[in-house]
Amino acid sequence: MEMQKLYLLVPLAPLVGAIIAGLFCRVIPRWVAHTVTTGGVAIACLVSYVIFKDVMAGNTYNGPVYQWLSSGDYHFEVGFLIDQLTVTMMLVVTSVSLMVHIYTIGYMQDDPGYNRFFSYIALFTFSMLMLVMSNNFMQLFFGWEAVGLVSYLLIGFWYTRPTAIFANLKAFLVNRVGDFGFILGIGLVLAHFGTLDYAAVFAKAPELAAHTNLALFGEGQGVALMTAICILLFIGAMGKSAQVPLHVWLPDSMEGPTPISALIHAATMVTAGIFMVARMSPLFELSDTALSFVVVIGSITALFMGFLGIIQNDIKRVVAYSTLSQLGYMTVALGVSAYSVAIFHLMTHAFFKALLFLAAGSVIIGMHHDQDIRNMGGLRKYMPITWMTSLIGSLALIGTPFFAGFYSKDSIIEAVALSHIPGAGFAYVAVMAGVFVTAFYSFRMYFLVFHGQERFGKAAPHDHHAAHGKSEHHATHDEHAHPADDAHAEHHGLAPGQKPHETPWVVTLPLVMLAIPSVIIGYIAIEPMLFGDYFKGAIFIDAKAHPVVEELAHHFHGAFAMATHAVTTAVFWLAFLGVALAWFLYLKRPDIPETIKARCGFLYTLLDNKYYFDKFNDVFFAGGARLLGRGLWKGGDAGLIDGIIVNGSVHLVGWFATLVRLFQTGHIYHYAFTMIIGVFVLMTLWVTRA
Repeated sequence: MEMQKLYLLVPLAPLVGAIIAGLFCRVIPRWVAHTVTTGGVAIACLVSYVIFKDVMAGNTYNGPVYQWLSSGDYHFEVGFLIDQLTVTMMLVVTSVSLMVHIYTIGYMQDDPGYNRFFSYIALFTFSMLMLVMSNNFMQLFFGWEAVGLVSYLLIGFWYTRPTAIFANLKAFLVNRVGDFGFILGIGLVLAHFGTLDYAAVFAKAPELAAHTNLALFGEGQGVALMTAICILLFIGAMGKSAQVPLHVWLPDSMEGPTPISALIHAATMVTAGIFMVARMSPLFELSDTALSFVVVIGSITALFMGFLGIIQNDIKRVVAYSTLSQLGYMTVALGVSAYSVAIFHLMTHAFFKALLFLAAGSVIIGMHHDQDIRNMGGLRKYMPITWMTSLIGSLALIGTPFFAGFYSKDSIIEAVALSHIPGAGFAYVAVMAGVFVTAFYSFRMYFLVFHGQERFGKAAPHDHHAAHGKSEHHATHDEHAHPADDAHAEHHGLAPGQKPHETPWVVTLPLVMLAIPSVIIGYIAIEPMLFGDYFKGAIFIDAKAHPVVEELAHHFHGAFAMATHAVTTAVFWLAFLGVALAWFLYLKRPDIPETIKARCGFLYTLLDNKYYFDKFNDVFFAGGARLLGRGLWKGGDAGLIDGIIVNGSVHLVGWFATLVRLFQTGHIYHYAFTMIIGVFVLMTLWVTRA
């Protein structure tokens, strides 16, 4: 009973802080807002560590909290499933969220929406915790939709900026596409299993998988039930975890404040899809078709989103495309049945990607809100803490031996190499190429920001990338006052002769705190999480059909040996070549990139337009929806309903009345003649019938 109270405390503590900061945001002082929300998340974080120790002692929990409603034989409950997978996500969510809350105190100190912002991020933490702690599909869907709603509020936090409004609406609509598939998958589960409880569904799944097909194309021509359910559920994950082609919302979501980028787009919301597929491993293991679908989508995302990071000039957008690529790596791991490896990379990635986002925000503050990396350079001596932590985050991201990202990323690549699932060959090529691409764009940004010639205090290039590199904080002053001038606002940044500066401790402390796990967490956690019994009972793998993790264990000889052996592998040298090429092109010969850009105009245009996904969506989906609406309006409403049914019936009645009126002459002999004709017709019909 005591532990159940602690389970409740984890999501409720951030919720209480969100309610206080939100409902009373206009009357309470700022220190109260950040104290109650940060305190609530701190309580959730500490209690999560207590629960983690309890679970490690062998105490798991699966039970209801209360019954929400009953409908016939169906019962919809709110309940908790506390196991190794859940506590891992609880620790990641609360730890990163706590760092973001502390960071926000310094980052948003001049913003008039300070209290409202803290309410939103605490509410987001509550929603994410409800998602990961759920023991049934109904509560999962509640958390799923709640994080989507709060992300809409956070991305459009500066709601007077047209670009922010466009970005949050885009995120909301694209996620609705994925969520439509997600709810269809849940509907199939309820229809065929008769319950939404995880344990009951997982227990019944093998029996239904063996005998049940959905006859979509006629008798004997259908899709296996498990394949349909898993693909539909994964479509939901494609929206939340920004997989191609439902990835288009994430780069634009950088319109929100930087703490949101770290919270939503590094550690929590975008990893919800990865967590969900890992939780549904008993279902996905029953469909190789669904796993192949997952691995192909993930590999496309991992490689092709990495290419887009090469040409970005907005510091936050470089990190955003890095997030897309790394989510692709996690998805590939799921597709080859290496669920524990995917969750391991989710955990390590959460720390070093949150670090990179928050470091980007620190640079933006130090540069007086200029986000264009072409206006930076030489910041190393002005911002030493930000420089060092950014280096740590970048080394972890590219998979440098002994850093956290190395252990998880290298494990994914090895798992793909060992897999025989259809699509694994393509995935291996994609993830190997992605190693070089990731190293190149990561250190392109690092060298342009912290090393080389000082380029600040000058006018920014005037293109759409520079426009995105404009101030976040000036949005609270300039754009809130003049939203109509958003696209043409003057350049913000350091004035001539002005120097960058290191940010205050409330900004740099979270950077240091996140840098520590970015270095050590992989070394500590790889053996128990991947090759021990850590996920036993929480993640299910059919070892006979998909023995990837078992084969990985045979090749593993300790974390230290794995890192020291890495220098002899192709993965290490691909990353090294990426860093070396970035150093040569952007520090030694900065003229070459411009030459390549001029000579490869078509390729640059293709990448600059993000493979034309946005234009295709605008023309095909948005244009098609407008065309369909116009057709239904003019053809259906105006033409059919008004023109034929309503007005047509009026004209018919009018014509008939005009015809009948000809017989209303007032002469008795006309009426008598009409009666005779009528009797004659009736008698003729009667005789003919007989």
